[in-house]
Amino acid sequence: MDYDKESVELHAKLHGKLGVRSKVPLASKDDLSLAYTPGVGQVCVEIARAPKRVFELTIKCNTVAVVSDGSAILGLGNLGPEAAIPVMEGKAVLFKEFAGIDAFPICLATQEVEAIVTAVRAIAPVFGGINLEDISAPRCFEVEARLQDLGIPVFHDDQHGTAIVTVAALLNALQVTRKNLSECTIVFSGSGAAAIACTRLIQSFGRIGHLPPAGDILLCDSKGIVHRGRPDLNPYKRELAETTNRHGRSGSLADALRGADVFIGLSQSNIVTPEMIRSMNPQPIVFAMANPVPEIMPYLAHDAGAVVVATGRSDFQNQINNVLAFPGVFRGALDCGAKVINEEMKIAAAQTLAAIVIEPVPERILPDPLDKTVAFRIGEAVADAARRSGVCRA
Repeated sequence: MDYDKESVELHAKLHGKLGVRSKVPLASKDDLSLAYTPGVGQVCVEIARAPKRVFELTIKCNTVAVVSDGSAILGLGNLGPEAAIPVMEGKAVLFKEFAGIDAFPICLATQEVEAIVTAVRAIAPVFGGINLEDISAPRCFEVEARLQDLGIPVFHDDQHGTAIVTVAALLNALQVTRKNLSECTIVFSGSGAAAIACTRLIQSFGRIGHLPPAGDILLCDSKGIVHRGRPDLNPYKRELAETTNRHGRSGSLADALRGADVFIGLSQSNIVTPEMIRSMNPQPIVFAMANPVPEIMPYLAHDAGAVVVATGRSDFQNQINNVLAFPGVFRGALDCGAKVINEEMKIAAAQTLAAIVIEPVPERILPDPLDKTVAFRIGEAVADAARRSGVCRA
């Protein structure tokens, strides 16, 4: 199937993928009076008297805004807000299909941090959560951080959804290869939003999870290994340079992979060779997640000795797909009235996702992305973690 051609034809035929459906009938004057005037006026009065009732009396309890500025669309780059609409519509469809959440695409005609923050604050009253999407780094970090006081969960999926699914896959890959996280060296190709979030979540398992910390983590960008001595690091890379690369290694990605146990690619196609995989420790784990072409093709990685290989593509085994995370995370956050999505909730999501695969094998370390039970199991775990960590509305 030519997915590019047929997807364009589908969108043209349907004029997008979303519509609005009423929950109430409008077949009589009584129906109209209950749904609109005069009855709706009393609903407004009730909310004005007790603002928290907005979650009881409106769509806010089950609605998420999918917000983008179009600056980092998939692997396509900065295409602008109009070009972001199909992706945000798709995200909204996934929210509804997998978690029963009503989501709406909000594509902003600005790429200024202050303007994005102001716009989200202005629309927040109608939404129970904010899913930030396809906003380029490093602006995405600041936008998300400045919105954490909204009183509703704000979650940048390119960071945290990727991190949750990647860490879940890693937990099961370690089980398959009988490796211990505390003895592993993990190498990231890419040091943008997703790689930084993955690193932070792995580190969180050592602080507040139930696993020992990773043996070591090396991040590599276009200039090589990130280390404390590099003067060209942005604040986010500089912060991680203080807690990763314990031995102060420098050099290229090839240098980083020598003697490593895990490769996690969040960068660009065809930058890893079979020789680089062979230089890793025995039983290497390779997550080559660049799209549409991975850092190394799976068959090449397997031929070079990789035991577990994952990509971001649905036509290969072990797809690392964010749809396994974000619907369930928001389902749990909305159900328990969480004000934020914290590290405890992300850890619960990753552990639950990993545990769904009862006996991981090299060919299957994650559930099927189309498994509609996943979001609700993650939702329960996330809600429990939110209650235990005290971040739910009173």
